[in-house]
Amino acid sequence: MSGYIPISREKRAELLESVGLKLENLFDVIPDEIKIKDVNFSGLNAKGLSEQEIIAQLTNLAERNQRVDQYDSYLGAGFYDHYSPAVIDHIINRQEFLTSYTPYQAEMSQGTLQAIFEWQSYICRLTGLDVSNSSIYDGASAAAEALLLVCRQTKKSKVWISEGLNPEYLATIKTYFHAAGLEVEVGALNEYGTAAGTYPAGDDYAGYLIQSPNFFGIVEDMRELVKKAEQNQALSVVSCDLISLAMFKSPGEVGVDIACGEAQPLGIPLNFGGPAVGFLAAKQKLMRKMPGRIAGQTTDTEGKIAYVLTLQAREQHIRREKATSNICTNQALLATAATIYLALNGSAGLKEVAEQSAAKAIYLHGKLIQTGLFEAVYDKPFFREFAVKLKHGGSLDLLNKKLLEHRIIGGLALSDEIWLLAVTEKKSKKAMDDFVALVSNLIRDENVLGD
Repeated sequence: MSGYIPISREKRAELLESVGLKLENLFDVIPDEIKIKDVNFSGLNAKGLSEQEIIAQLTNLAERNQRVDQYDSYLGAGFYDHYSPAVIDHIINRQEFLTSYTPYQAEMSQGTLQAIFEWQSYICRLTGLDVSNSSIYDGASAAAEALLLVCRQTKKSKVWISEGLNPEYLATIKTYFHAAGLEVEVGALNEYGTAAGTYPAGDDYAGYLIQSPNFFGIVEDMRELVKKAEQNQALSVVSCDLISLAMFKSPGEVGVDIACGEAQPLGIPLNFGGPAVGFLAAKQKLMRKMPGRIAGQTTDTEGKIAYVLTLQAREQHIRREKATSNICTNQALLATAATIYLALNGSAGLKEVAEQSAAKAIYLHGKLIQTGLFEAVYDKPFFREFAVKLKHGGSLDLLNKKLLEHRIIGGLALSDEIWLLAVTEKKSKKAMDDFVALVSNLIRDENVLGD
């Protein structure tokens, strides 16, 4: 988007006046108690700043951020720092992709529809399921939409969710279900950090949802999920990681009904937490209950390949409470970026990324345990991410602050003593060894964790 704003202050005031408004009226919806009263912004005055001055101000503010291209990062918890090939930006910055947003006059947007069709094909191939939609906003909304789907299909109003789900996903699901008048039951993890043995019985559940690898990086057994769902006349849903599926059995292979999740690891930069891109795939029997758009391939009157939106009319998305879903668009640009990433890597390349991420996470986990300062939280196989616990107590928030002074972004402090760390294929052995040495020195020599 261009930084140049062609409209003058005078013209803006004139336009607002023509509809009976003043500039300040645009902020009337913001409660007074949360409005910023005193703005300490150097150089700001009634006339504003020049273009050069505002760029300098914003640049200074931006430089206060800690970016993964400038820092050594071990932070994951749902967003991961995988390598993004330069060709991805080169292609998606072409105006045909960058400005298309979403195909409202769909058949006029053959390139965008083809990109969506390719995305759907990759998602089906990775998840082992029959049909995928054109993408959803993010992993959280994908999980919520998947559970709304199981409620529509089974005509039941309660779902069960493992506590191993990303907390942000869980919060989003609860928001969706509160508005829809539906019930969410959350089940605690077992001592090994998985959902095994915790599934409730009863035929009043519409579906069961687990995440694998779960929020703590632990690989779940999807076969037990499928078995329990079938026993209780419910549907099985897995929020999964697409890169991990290059190593593990796909949800479709073990009989899962719906797979959903976040595709940000597929070559999409972290972007300070968003935007991202969610995916949703399901068995064929659920195809007509799926939310969002589905692109299909057909032939035109001349026998040439053509792409169309299929199975549903756009009008269903504006029917309010009668609609299948109010998800009426898709993350077309970021889904295209993920599609390019998958095409570039191929199955062998994606498996290499997965295996390196898993192996390096195992290496770092072992090195931290060897220091004698940490112990494993869960004794189960993990992928790319793991949790460790300080053996002698202390404050991980303080440790993370000290690490920032050394240009390192530490893991997520789940509590004072439990640290969630993530490692991708980008991490070198030297970087991990240096990280472990620094952490040990900060704890032992500087005693940053207190008494």
